[in-house]
Amino acid sequence: MGQKQAGWTKARGFLSALGRDTRANTLAIMAIALIPLAGMVGGGVDISRMYIVKTRLQHACDAGALAGRKAMGGGSWTDADEGTAEQFFDANYDKTAYGLNPDNVDREFEESAGKVTGTASAVVPMTLMRIFGKTEETLSVSCDAEMRLPNTDVMFVLDVTGSMAQKASNSDPNTKIVALRKAVKCFYEIVARLDTDAQCEGDAPSGGTAEDVQIRFGFVPYDVNVNVGKLLPNEYLADRWNYQTRQANHTVTGSTNTYPNTVDSTGPSRSGTSAWGSYTDTGTSSYYGCPQVPATKNNVAETFTIDTAVTTAANGTRTWETRTYSTISISYRTNGSSPCKLQQRKQGTGTYTVVVHTQVPVPANTYKFDNWTYGNLSIDVSGLKAGGSNWNDSVRVKKLTNSDDPNATTTINWEGCVEERQTVKQDSYLPIPANAKDLDINTPPTPGNSATQWGPSLRGLLYLYKSTSGSGNWTRTPIDGVKDSTSYRNGLDSNSGVSYSCPTAAHKLEKWSDPSVFSNYVDNMWGGGNTYHDIGLIWGGRLMSPHGIFAAENAHTAKGGEIERHMIFMTDGDACTNGTNYNAYGLAWFDRRQTDASIDPGKTQTCSSDSGGGGILTKQVEARTAAVCDAIKKEKITLWVIYFGTIATTDIRDKMKACATSEDHFFEAKKEADLQEKFRSIANQISQLRLTQ
Repeated sequence: MGQKQAGWTKARGFLSALGRDTRANTLAIMAIALIPLAGMVGGGVDISRMYIVKTRLQHACDAGALAGRKAMGGGSWTDADEGTAEQFFDANYDKTAYGLNPDNVDREFEESAGKVTGTASAVVPMTLMRIFGKTEETLSVSCDAEMRLPNTDVMFVLDVTGSMAQKASNSDPNTKIVALRKAVKCFYEIVARLDTDAQCEGDAPSGGTAEDVQIRFGFVPYDVNVNVGKLLPNEYLADRWNYQTRQANHTVTGSTNTYPNTVDSTGPSRSGTSAWGSYTDTGTSSYYGCPQVPATKNNVAETFTIDTAVTTAANGTRTWETRTYSTISISYRTNGSSPCKLQQRKQGTGTYTVVVHTQVPVPANTYKFDNWTYGNLSIDVSGLKAGGSNWNDSVRVKKLTNSDDPNATTTINWEGCVEERQTVKQDSYLPIPANAKDLDINTPPTPGNSATQWGPSLRGLLYLYKSTSGSGNWTRTPIDGVKDSTSYRNGLDSNSGVSYSCPTAAHKLEKWSDPSVFSNYVDNMWGGGNTYHDIGLIWGGRLMSPHGIFAAENAHTAKGGEIERHMIFMTDGDACTNGTNYNAYGLAWFDRRQTDASIDPGKTQTCSSDSGGGGILTKQVEARTAAVCDAIKKEKITLWVIYFGTIATTDIRDKMKACATSEDHFFEAKKEADLQEKFRSIANQISQLRLTQ
């Protein structure tokens, strides 16, 4: 037996004797019990250390991935972005804590398809567990972060007035409208992550957003009016609407018979021969002589129909027959010219059937044009409706030029702009009065109730009580008996004094998955004319509200998800109006729907930057704008306001700030570069990051 084996034998003998010894052996027992107790305590301590290290490792990894993805933004993954991720990891993790060796802490970040993925590991030295041979433990975690937008709706309410054709600053390379188009496209690139034809800051985006995220954009370009009519169902527009126009008056000059109806009846079959029909060409033509003329063919089985002459009875009743033969004769000839052609004619023969046509006269008056009545007249415009949400581009109305036919009509074109529904006249609209249905962005119209419905803007219907002399002698008193059709101007006449603009058609909220379609729409946005902020915001709110006329589309996503809503309201100026503008409340000087009938709104332009805040019509626009801004914000829509250019007065700036959700949601852009930066800033704020594990 070896020496080692002998030692183990002695130890076993001692322990066995100790176990059998009933005398005091407490100290020895406690000494032996310390061995498993040390394992239990040591294991608990080291497991706690491992848990803390792994938790902090995970937090640091998450912070690094999120920081790296945020640094990446809408561009591509770069070394700088990776460095940012590593810096945030290091800032959130102490590599020397709990006895760790900094050289044994690793982290790595990479990007794929817009998602930043990170891994981190650390080697944790053991404490009491070392006595059991466990000296260290390697811990690993993973993390990722991607651009995860919430379901988001963005409505652009954009000023496309005439001043947008100018530059914001003389040093700018482009006009304001061109700068705006680029800013909107670059905004889309950041939020939708799709590349447009614009040259935007940073690398081109690609891939779009996640399929389960709904991102929609809508547009309301505005100037004097908004073009929204063809977005609406037919029942939202009235069948009749009042216009400043004219109506022809006629004098009865006599009567005549008319034949509006024809009654058909089957007569008895007969036999006989019809008259010959006319010759028609048959076969081919020839420059080298005429073909032989065939002999007449008889009893050919072919249907031949011919009408007899109309006969009129003494009482004015007219009759004629349609005779249908089942056999015919065919005769031939040549045309006798070059090229020579063979011709044929047909004649019905034998038995034929008869249909007798009868027209009974209906006496009708004959008329002669007499004169015109001018005034605020009700016109049938229901012909614009094509069913559902489909619309015709024009409507037939009673003729507006001299005609002896009282039923003669003419075509009036419609671009799509609308006149507003019932309103009231107040100095302030906060809170919005119950009868101010024009400021109500939620309640749908009641079919058949014109006070709740909208009407089409039809400039071609307008006829103004203004003589051709250009003296401007307008009057609101209806005029009868005007015989000269050229003494008063049509609204389409450049000398009528009417100023009208119907901008690019608005667009409901849509996903716009094709960036070329988005770019094409933006590139074609335009209008002209004066600045009516209220009408742009009214319809921006209506097209976006989750509780309004498009609630079925706007309340939730198709899968029932919640939606964050942002409205971008951009203007390059203060409110500017003119009583000669044909706006959403009619022809302001004549209709006076926004002002008291006794108060002349003027026939010159006034703006809110003028002394005293502009004329009465401009002040109405300002008051209504304030009320609509408030209504939009109550729908939990974040309202961003951008003023493009130099603000004329402190009062205008204060009103713009008050319109925005907060002062932090108001921006001034004095030049083109500022506008790009402001739009980019808003887009980045809307594009909130969501951390995914």
